[in-house]
Amino acid sequence: MKLSPGTRLGPYEITAAIGAGGMGEVYKARDTRLDRTVAIKVLPLDGGADPALRTRFEREARAISALDHPNICVLHDVGHEGDVDYLVMQYLDGETLAARLARAPCRSRKPCTTRPRSRPPSIERTAPAFSTAI
Repeated sequence: MKLSPGTRLGPYEITAAIGAGGMGEVYKARDTRLDRTVAIKVLPLDGGADPALRTRFEREARAISALDHPNICVLHDVGHEGDVDYLVMQYLDGETLAARLARAPCRSRKPCTTRPRSRPPSIERTAPAFSTAI
């Protein structure tokens, strides 16, 4: 079961599905309190009862909240509504990694970027942040 546009999770209103993976589904939503667009990641609706998955989800929330780095999205909130556990994160508009790689595979050892950045993302910059959080 997917969340449909108009569904409310606390003060957040789902506007569109963005993607899905092994750890859950991601939706674009509107924060009705602060009038901003956010990304909401929810545990799979059929897997929320799995204690191992819920523990992993909670560990992800703690790790993200401990990070403060320009190449890592900001965690705004965590919540539980009905049977749905969710993380509310900064919404970043752009193409998906799959779309970027389909357009032109990265053959360089340098970071691939879709637009010029003043500071390109790299593992050297983000690794210290992750080791601090975990």
